[in-house]
Amino acid sequence: MTKLSVNVNKFATIRNARGGNNPNLIQVVKDCERFGAQGITIHPRPDERHITTKDVYDIKPLVTTEFNIEGYPDERYLKLVRENKPAQATLVPDGPDVLTSNKGWDTIKNESLLSEIIAEIKSYGVRTSIFVDPDPEMAEGAAKVGTDRVELYTEDFAVNYEKDKNKAIEPYLKTAEIAKNAGLGINAGHDLDLTNLKFLVEKIPFIDEVSIGHALVCDALYYGLENTIQLYLKQLS
Repeated sequence: MTKLSVNVNKFATIRNARGGNNPNLIQVVKDCERFGAQGITIHPRPDERHITTKDVYDIKPLVTTEFNIEGYPDERYLKLVRENKPAQATLVPDGPDVLTSNKGWDTIKNESLLSEIIAEIKSYGVRTSIFVDPDPEMAEGAAKVGTDRVELYTEDFAVNYEKDKNKAIEPYLKTAEIAKNAGLGINAGHDLDLTNLKFLVEKIPFIDEVSIGHALVCDALYYGLENTIQLYLKQLS
């Protein structure tokens, strides 16, 4: 079964909008796991517009499932990974001025950079994953740089799902097959929701993990957090 990692960034965004500690991010993390989430994902950006540096250190001791820290691999990010040793470090090619993750790595042009960073993170005893677009060449490049997993950047799939879901999934399936044959684990994330998630994992059943935040938080406004997590788990079962 594909695991569900809940990205808690949006809960932190709501908290930061008013200051104070409501919603209590620590309680949110505990509750997500209590309600069935199999992992917690955070993306601590330099401007701290959602997850703060303090949050990273506060959350780490609480996670009993799998802790995943996403981010652009600058020195700040590497320090967070080195000192907190999450189960997984997911490398994203977005700079500090980007609103949200919007593309995968060019694993060919960035082969030297990624190889060096991945080797460093692995020396901490941390599993690595890198964002890739649905392009078999990028999956082949990912295998060369030594990462443990790739995370399929699924925005295009989500955007085109309603138009033609079989056509939308095609490049992802090809890329996933290349990654699998190269010995890589496969994650997926971005714009996955209760509408398109089941189809994705039915077509690519060997996806190890999906990371979902924005859609899950939006659904929780209507269904409640516990019920929403169960609804997502049902799509993955």
